[in-house]
Amino acid sequence: MISASKPPAQAQDWQAQWRQALIEPAELLRTLGLPHLAARLSANAQASFPLRVPAVFIARMRHADPDDPLLRQVLPVDEEDRIQPGFSLDAVGDLARASERGVIHKYSGRALLIATGSCAIHCRYCFRRHFPYADEHAAGARWRDTVAHLAARTDINEVILSGGDPWSLATARLAELTDQLRPLPHLRRLRIHTRLPVVLPARVDLALIDWLGQLPWPLVIVIHANHANELDQDVAAAIARLRGTGAILLNQSVLLRGVNDRLDDQIALSERLIELGVMPYYLHQLDRVQGTAHFEVPDREAERLIAALRARVAGFMVPQLVREIAGEASKTPLQRASEGVP
Repeated sequence: MISASKPPAQAQDWQAQWRQALIEPAELLRTLGLPHLAARLSANAQASFPLRVPAVFIARMRHADPDDPLLRQVLPVDEEDRIQPGFSLDAVGDLARASERGVIHKYSGRALLIATGSCAIHCRYCFRRHFPYADEHAAGARWRDTVAHLAARTDINEVILSGGDPWSLATARLAELTDQLRPLPHLRRLRIHTRLPVVLPARVDLALIDWLGQLPWPLVIVIHANHANELDQDVAAAIARLRGTGAILLNQSVLLRGVNDRLDDQIALSERLIELGVMPYYLHQLDRVQGTAHFEVPDREAERLIAALRARVAGFMVPQLVREIAGEASKTPLQRASEGVP
């Protein structure tokens, strides 16, 4: 049984693990016994959106396998250099919906805070890979401007921490924000979107758990795993600690060609998530950001996949297949997935 009481001693210093992340693509390939793949690397992609991947995530990759689904998510390859029609720098319209620095208003009753631009891992399909984080993050001025804006918006009942990854900030910095949010009577929920429990499970340390346990609002934590191979025992232990806070745990993933576009991949991911106490929430169709076209799965194929998944697992294990469309009032479900697709 996995203990939810405290993290293992060797996992205490998550910041050291962060600093030791691998940042050279050729070194990553050598580590995995794949030096011959260096010909596929893109210097342009590396310069504009550099590789960053922690050693603990690399350890889950299959040695000498050029098709490893975790490697494909992080390796900057020449396919990213191809300019494709319909792919843009801001595919989901974040900048058009930004108001106060680092605050994005897209959906009724909710405010999304771009807490920071930092991430422990750089996912090649990231929909914010071109986002101007230096100008648009909420942590500046010790949260003062952000909180003042939210205090004036009494229609906002849910705050969503996003990024980058909000848990890349020190826990004390996060506590500064939530301490300032406490007096706002109209806030009813706090939601946190984070990939760190998956890519750097040591981040879920005693200080973080203590902070989460003292928050006054119902808490929803949305993690991000795309493949069952990401969810090893260290991740399972981190998730167990999060469950101990009483938070609702959900997972969102992105449908990616060559990563999780096979039925067996989706079954394994849903099974593993439920085993760990995490509900599959969203399966996103790819946001059409420049440099990501090689990951795209056509809608019709995606709909067949989700219909096949529904036929194989219990209904509560099937994530909702959605697309985010700039300017729409909510995520857009791909309806044919629920109707059965020939």
